[in-house]
Amino acid sequence: MTGGRFSNLNPRRATLACLGLLLAQVLTAAVPVRAADPVEKRYAETCATCHGPTGQSEMAEIPSLGGQTAPYTLIQLYMFRGHLRTFPLMNEAVKDFTDDDLRTFSDFIAKLPPPKPVTEPADAARMARAKPMISAYKCDFCHNGDLAGRENVPRIAGQREDFLLKTLREYKSNVRSGYDSSMADVLARISDEDLADLAYYSARQP
Repeated sequence: MTGGRFSNLNPRRATLACLGLLLAQVLTAAVPVRAADPVEKRYAETCATCHGPTGQSEMAEIPSLGGQTAPYTLIQLYMFRGHLRTFPLMNEAVKDFTDDDLRTFSDFIAKLPPPKPVTEPADAARMARAKPMISAYKCDFCHNGDLAGRENVPRIAGQREDFLLKTLREYKSNVRSGYDSSMADVLARISDEDLADLAYYSARQP
């Protein structure tokens, strides 16, 4: 994590802190968020505490959303709403979303600026080691050569390194369910060291 009020918290405490802030906002809000509210306001009240006002997360293991492909986001929100993906904070946040809400939020998120990649000097050896893996493991085939994603395949360029590594490990161990088995199939043969390098490299792409 690059900074902010949660920079000294471990991932579990950061997530709990995020939950606490969001619950505090809900409990103290004078007017509940309604379906008719502009999407900017709804995003600010529902998503920004954890994912950042412009879609750039500063919280450990919480993804940045800016620039994410709309079809991918739509699928994820649908899965959260239907508890096909289980994360209590997200399940609660979208439980009352209509299908139109899901589409509106997905389109809005896709128009937020892409997250800024890690700016600290990169380890040249790790970058050189990871670059050929992008092709060897077909990351560029699905996520595009620039890792910006397309259609229902997510953008991973500039994504938080800790979130990427967590997600890769979850796919490999089948802890995270996807809407197809492609990720688990690809990752089954990749070592944890290589997963770490792939996350390191991806987080540093513009």
